[in-house]
Amino acid sequence: MIFLHGWPSIGLMWRSQMGAFADDGWRCVAPDLRGFGSSSAPAAVEAYAVENVVADVVELHDHLGGKPAIWVGHDWGCVVVGALAAHHPQRSCGVVLTSLAYQPAGHALQTLVPLVDRTIYPADRYPDGQWDYYRFYTTHFEAAVADLDADRRASLASIFRSGSPATLGKVAPLALVTRNGGRFGDAHRAPPTERDPLIWSAADFDDLVRAFEITGFHPPCAWYLNDDAAVAYARQASDHGRLSQPVLFIDGHFDQVCTITGNRQGDPMRAACSDLTVVSLPAGHWLPLERAAEHIDAVRTWLRSKKLDGGMR
Repeated sequence: MIFLHGWPSIGLMWRSQMGAFADDGWRCVAPDLRGFGSSSAPAAVEAYAVENVVADVVELHDHLGGKPAIWVGHDWGCVVVGALAAHHPQRSCGVVLTSLAYQPAGHALQTLVPLVDRTIYPADRYPDGQWDYYRFYTTHFEAAVADLDADRRASLASIFRSGSPATLGKVAPLALVTRNGGRFGDAHRAPPTERDPLIWSAADFDDLVRAFEITGFHPPCAWYLNDDAAVAYARQASDHGRLSQPVLFIDGHFDQVCTITGNRQGDPMRAACSDLTVVSLPAGHWLPLERAAEHIDAVRTWLRSKKLDGGMR
């Protein structure tokens, strides 16, 4: 099982899953992806196109023996997992996507914005809907990075927050980034914020902060600047990016940006997957951390149902 994290995280986020599935008999690997943690951080923005990250994990997979694996992604890790499954189907016998739906036409603003729920985000007021923060990276990249880098610990603490049912149907704060002049408004830095103990333990959060003190936010945020390359790469996949492997999607019901409940965001994934299972959990975006036990149970149940557990307990 190969676990791929998203933004702004590191492989350490999968600690609970790694322990649980290793106990079940799986060989578990969770790398830091390009631009994060202990991995290399090229200077060129173009280096963070999804095709390049897929090449990284293909090389890693070859190093591990190259046998078909269960690939598990969260957030941008889902983008990599989905692209790998589409371009290298022989490398996966099953795919688990958490908190971000597969977009067979490429993960980019031009594929995401048409799926925005306009009952929450009228086009005249919120042209990019909840993806406004993504647009802000493309228009004010250096300013966005500077705001996050101003206090990295506080930035990370403010980003990793538990979900709440009170946010259902409400405008996400990330839809207001452009009009506020940045994620943190006029302050241009995160307010003093303590870590959410439901998300990170104190020791693991300290490790996360240390990782970002090394890399800063510039390399991780550069992932958002390669939309054209993402769409072009998606067009190279066979059968229009259709996935034949069993796919499990685990949805955070309280995720204001990425939930597929009650909107069209999951429609392209549903059309592109020949064997799709969807599970919804009462969590926000950081579901693998916030609801680790439930996430593990959902994956275990799916593995058994698809006879992918190889007789493991």
